[in-house]
Parts: sequence; C-alpha cells; structure tokens
Amino acid sequence: MKNYKAPYVIAEIGCNHKGDIKIAKELIRMAKIYCQADAVKFQKRNNIELLTETQYNAPHPNPANSYGHTYGAHREYLEFNLEQHAELKKYCEELDIKYSTSVWDLTSAKEIASLQPDFIKIPSACNNNYDMLSWLCENYQGEIHISTGMTTKAEADDLVNFFIGKKRNQDLVLYNCTSGYPVPFEDVCLLDINLLKAKYEGVVKHIGFSGHHLGIAVDVAAYTLGANIIERHYTLDRTWKGTDHAASLEPEGLRKLVRDLKAVHKALTFKSQDVLPIEQVQREKLKNQKV
Repeated sequence: MKNYKAPYVIAEIGCNHKGDIKIAKELIRMAKIYCQADAVKFQKRNNIELLTETQYNAPHPNPANSYGHTYGAHREYLEFNLEQHAELKKYCEELDIKYSTSVWDLTSAKEIASLQPDFIKIPSACNNNYDMLSWLCENYQGEIHISTGMTTKAEADDLVNFFIGKKRNQDLVLYNCTSGYPVPFEDVCLLDINLLKAKYEGVVKHIGFSGHHLGIAVDVAAYTLGANIIERHYTLDRTWKGTDHAASLEPEGLRKLVRDLKAVHKALTFKSQDVLPIEQVQREKLKNQKV
C-alpha cells in the first residue's frame, strides 16, 4: 500500500514585495493566516557578483516591469539586505510559518546560511554553481532544495551524484520545474515527476514541484504523482508591476490550493474493508437483498 506524504506548500514571494518590507510582511501574514501555507520563500542576490558590468548597466529587457533605469538598479531596488531578511525570518517565527530564501550566488548563500533557516533553495539558473553548492554542503546543515528547470537529465544525474559524494543527498529536495513565466500547460511536463521518482526516490529526501503555470489544477496532479512539496509564486495582486506577478497566485488561489491538496491527501487511501461503515447504512437501505 502506497503511503502518500502530507503535502507541504511553499508560497514563493520572491521579489513580489516590490522592495517594500511592509508588503513582504503582509504577504507572510496572508500566507500563514488566510492561506495556511507551510512556508514562505524570498530571494537573495549579490548583484555585483552575479551580473557582469554590461548586464548590470544594461536597460531592463522589459522596461514596463523595471524599478530602475538599468537592470542592475532594478535588481538593487528589489533587494533586501541581511538585516531585513533577519527581520522577516523573525516575523515568520512569530507567526509560526517557515522562512526560506533562494540564493543566487556564493555571497548570498553565506549570508542566508548565517540565519540558519530550515531550508535554502537553489533556483534552476544556479544549479550548476558547484562552488556555491560545495560551500553549502560543507557549511550549512539544513535541507537544500534545487529546481531542475532548463537542466538536462545528465546534468541532473551529475547534481545528485555530487550530493551523494558530499554525503548530503538525504538533505536534498529535487524539484520538477519548467522555467518560463508563465508556462503553458503543454510545457509543464508533469510526467517528468515519474522520471525523478524512478531515478531518485529513496536517494534524495523528497521530490518537489515548482510551478509557473496558471491555476491550481496542475499542482494537485503533481502531488498525486508523488511530488509532496509544492512551490508556487505568490502575490497580493497579479496586476502589479514585475516579471513574476502574472504567473503568481493571489491569496484566494493559494488558499484554495492548500485546501485542495489537504483534501486529496486524505482521499489517497485504499478501502480498509470491502464495505465501509459509511456504506453499510446505505447498503442495508438501498442494495437489493433478494438475490
């Protein structure tokens, strides 16, 4: 009999706070109190380290979404410093919801690791940054969650083997992901979850799903296929300026997703006996006994 792990829902705030810590706290509060998510996740970048000088000083590729005159200025506007992240983590602890952050470079990884969150996320774009992964494996004791968007199957094998070599594979959570904003349904490729499970179940701690699609039906299917950790971008208003808002859930959508995943978890069982007690009353009343 298959025992499904309980769903664990991560509300990815990312940079949807628009650089405003008050909005960030409201997103945390709504995720916990109204949506009943398990965790929230932000992002941390050292933009000078991450970007070349040309990239830093170039205009934003979509000026309508930019918070600065250059891409670097845009990224800096949306960045919280370490003290602000510590403040957000403390607020999460006060509300009893887990805090985490995606880290995009080694400096950011070191900074966030100093806060000792339960898990740190590595985005798809950085899952080949082995200097950062090596430092985390050797210096950070929490779970390391990694998305596999824009990653070949051979690269995913190399990644898992690296964690095995570091003896940290049982702290690794591997996410099925398609990198796009938003992703059309035909490109979500949910059945790749089966491939991850076939290769890595028992080798890594969990299989997850990081979705950039619209709606919530796909996430329920991902959970049913065995991805017990579900991560979705989350915002207070999908019409706000910014790259990720359009592919995010608003609080009502996130609340319904958490509700539906919990319901499906309860439903994913076998009958404990041929005729359940709830059926016995109906059987006696409705089933033809004259046979």
